[in-house]
Amino acid sequence: MAHHKTVGDIEKDLTRLKAHLKKYDPEDGALLVESVETLLEGSAPSRALSGKFATDLDDWLDRALPVMDEDDEKAEAQFDRIRTAIRWAGTFDKAYSVLNSRTPVFVYFSQFFSVRPRIHLANLAQRQASGELDDDYDFGNLCLLELLGFTAKELSDLAQTPAPVLPVNQQDQNAMAAYQSQVTRWQEQLDERHYRLNAASVALTKMVRRVWNDDTVTLKFVADGQYLKVVVQDDLGVEVELDQRSDGFRWLVSFFVVFRSQAKGDLSNAILLLDEPGLSLHPLKQQEFRKTVSLLAEDNQIIYTTHSPFMVGPNELHLVRVVEMTDRSTGTKVHTTLVVDDPRSVYPLQAALGYELAQSLFGQKKNLVCEGLTDMFVLEGIAAAMREAKVPTMRADIAITPAQSASKVVYYCTLLRGQQLKVAALLDSDAAGEQAAAQDELVRLLRSKEILRTKDFYTGPVTRPELEDLLRDTLIEIAKNDLGWDVTTTAAAQPGRPLVDIFTAQIGSPFSKYKLAKAFLRWLSTHRWADLTSDEQATWIKMTAAVNKALA
Repeated sequence: MAHHKTVGDIEKDLTRLKAHLKKYDPEDGALLVESVETLLEGSAPSRALSGKFATDLDDWLDRALPVMDEDDEKAEAQFDRIRTAIRWAGTFDKAYSVLNSRTPVFVYFSQFFSVRPRIHLANLAQRQASGELDDDYDFGNLCLLELLGFTAKELSDLAQTPAPVLPVNQQDQNAMAAYQSQVTRWQEQLDERHYRLNAASVALTKMVRRVWNDDTVTLKFVADGQYLKVVVQDDLGVEVELDQRSDGFRWLVSFFVVFRSQAKGDLSNAILLLDEPGLSLHPLKQQEFRKTVSLLAEDNQIIYTTHSPFMVGPNELHLVRVVEMTDRSTGTKVHTTLVVDDPRSVYPLQAALGYELAQSLFGQKKNLVCEGLTDMFVLEGIAAAMREAKVPTMRADIAITPAQSASKVVYYCTLLRGQQLKVAALLDSDAAGEQAAAQDELVRLLRSKEILRTKDFYTGPVTRPELEDLLRDTLIEIAKNDLGWDVTTTAAAQPGRPLVDIFTAQIGSPFSKYKLAKAFLRWLSTHRWADLTSDEQATWIKMTAAVNKALA
């Protein structure tokens, strides 16, 4: 809605009202028409009905009202519409002043704003006085000075102020008294500068430490002649300027400086607008920064845009609004639900949830990594059957983690070992398993007893046995009776061939290791540990003992 009405908005009603005045009272009406035409002389239709112009028109209406025919409803309506249009600006200004007084402080921070490690005060003061500031370059520096409570000129002048000179005649009491007074003022100015810089250093250090998770980092603002320096001190007391630290650390310092400066020290009831915050921070520090955002949100409304999954908390999905622009002609859409036109828009949410699910890998201290999901099904099924039969089996506190393939076992082991967890790997003895077991990374990561091979426990004629070969006889019967896959003859004729190879070649596309594993689990629900062959039982007892030993 427009802030004001224009002459064009009242032009028709005013023309008709002038005609009414002339007709109803030819003498006084003509004078009124002449006066309003004088008032409107040279006014374009776009001229705003505001200020003194609107006040003069309103006064004219007061004079015109007694001259009008009070029984003429059309004229009365024209009069009312003109008056409403004229007074609209005043009504709007009153409403605006009320709303403006209640408008909170908006604090905007972009990743491009940064505090420079070294500020030349005299140059900055000169550029500020001449209006030649570079908003992108100088904005962070000006925020820093505002946070310190100084202008660039004030700090520059302090650096230029020499120490008072001792009087030549030190016996002159008046001269010495004036000298002492000058020294006192000079020292007070320097002390005030020192105290303010120190107070700001302590406050900023406290904020940065909370996110950076390093209580040995200390920030200092140092006034050195015409230079104001931002210095970082480590736990050894070594000081370096801010630009020698990482981009993420510099961004964090700049964020807190700009935020505190623009909020003018009062952090309540501000609306904080962040544009892609923390892009240069390590993902884990982005998570910590998100906690800081949540703390600031206790007293402030915070809105930020991000493409990073680490800036989206799994317990904050109800606060997320997906913003997308699939077509420029349609424009930007802000969705209140997670149903969007472009699935790519929700990728950060998918990645955030995926990361949260991945953390479940680190829930147990002892972990056995196997090649795939079907291996996990078989391992857990056998362990449950052994436990029910009161046969020593794999410890209940061992978590079984499928790696999706043999080649990925080393990555899962690395992730788990990186969390200081105990890890063992179970690999088939086929080509893929042999290659995975021989990887230098896995050999360096795990001890020999922690790399378990199916051939270490298998006692049959298969030279490269897989996990299914440890249940060869039982699985052949289950496949025949429950799935209709009869490979009995082929398996008997080729006892040294891996069972999965036989199924793949003879059954073809209907064969699925997943279907076979699920059929085995169903079979276990109606059978017991004792229903396995004696060789199978011996093999699994030996293997589960090795798993327990590896993760002891």
